[in-house]
Amino acid sequence: MDWRTMLAHITGSVDEGLRLRNQYLLAENRILRAHLPSKPKLTDPERKTLAEIGKELGRKALAEVATLVTPETILGWHRKLVAKKFDGSKKRGTPGRPPTPKEVEELVLRFARENRSWGYRRIVGALANVGHTVSHQTVADILRRHDLAPAPERKRGTTWAEFIRIHKDVLAAADFFTAEVWTRGGLVTFYVLFLIRLATREVHIAGISPNPDEAWMTQVARNISMADVGFLAPGDRLLHDRDGKFCAAFRATLESVRVKTIPLPPHSPNLNAFAERFVRSAKEECVDRVVLFGEESLRRCVREYVKHYHEERNHQGRENRILLPREADRIGATRGAVRRRERLGGLLGFYRRIAG
Repeated sequence: MDWRTMLAHITGSVDEGLRLRNQYLLAENRILRAHLPSKPKLTDPERKTLAEIGKELGRKALAEVATLVTPETILGWHRKLVAKKFDGSKKRGTPGRPPTPKEVEELVLRFARENRSWGYRRIVGALANVGHTVSHQTVADILRRHDLAPAPERKRGTTWAEFIRIHKDVLAAADFFTAEVWTRGGLVTFYVLFLIRLATREVHIAGISPNPDEAWMTQVARNISMADVGFLAPGDRLLHDRDGKFCAAFRATLESVRVKTIPLPPHSPNLNAFAERFVRSAKEECVDRVVLFGEESLRRCVREYVKHYHEERNHQGRENRILLPREADRIGATRGAVRRRERLGGLLGFYRRIAG
C-alpha cells in the first residue's frame, strides 16, 4: 500500500471519529436542554465565546450544531463585538468648534462693560495683551448672547456706575440721618447733614438742626463751599437725593461757586451707596446705641464717631485700612504693649501698640 492510500485511510478514520463525537455531543446537548426548566440566560463572556467560534464555523455549520440560539443570533453577537472594538465614541468630542473658555468670556464682558466705546477688534487686541487669542466674531457672539450692544450703541449712553467711576475724584455725596434727642420740650427729631467724598470716604458734618429750613440750608451751602476752608471746591460735583431740604437756594449757592449739584433719580438709594453705608455705620455703631439728652450730647456723639471713623476704624471698602491714621498710633507696629483707647464711655474702642 502506497503512502497516499495509507493517508486516505488515516484521514477517513479521524473524520469518522470526529463526526461520531459531534453527533454524541449534539444528542447529549438536546437531552440536557429537554430537562432544563427554562431557556438558560447566557452571560456576556459566554456570548462572546459562542460568537467567536460561530464566526469561524460559518452559517451552514452553525445551522447544524447550534441548539441554544439560532445561527443569526450568534452572528449578530459577532457583528456587535466588531462594532464595539472600533467604536471611538468615548474619545470623540462634541461636534463643531470647541467652546470659548469661561475666563475669556468673562474678560470680554468685563472689557465691554468697562469700556463702552470699545468695538470688537479693540476687545480682541486687549485680550491678546493678556495672552488670549480669539476672533472678532467670537467677541461679537459673546456680546450678543449676553445682550450687550455693539460699541456704536453702547457709547451713546453712560450708566450711573460708569459716571461715578469716571468722576470719583471730584464727587461728593450729601445726605441726612436723624437722631431722637430728649430735650426740655420732650423727644425731638434732629437732622444731621453730612457730606462724604467718594474717592477717599472722608466725611464732613455740615450741620445739625431740628429744623433744616431754606435759610439754614443756604448758610450750610456757603460754609461747605467757602474758599480755602470749605469741604467742596470749584469743579466738584455733589450728589444728593430729591429730598425737599435740598432746596433751590441750596443748589444755587453751590452753583454760584462752580460746584455742580446732581440730583439722583427717584427711588434709587443704590446710587448714593457710600452715603447710605455711612448712615448705617453711624447709627448701628453709635447713635442708636445711646440715649441722647440735649443737642450738645448729640453733637458730641457725632463728633466722636466721625473722629473714630477717620482715625481708628478699619474700612472694608478701602482694603480694610484706616482712612486717616495718626502717626502716634504706630499702625502696623509689632513691638510694644497693646492698649485700648475708648470713646463715649467705651462704646467705641481702638487697639494700638504703645511705645516703650
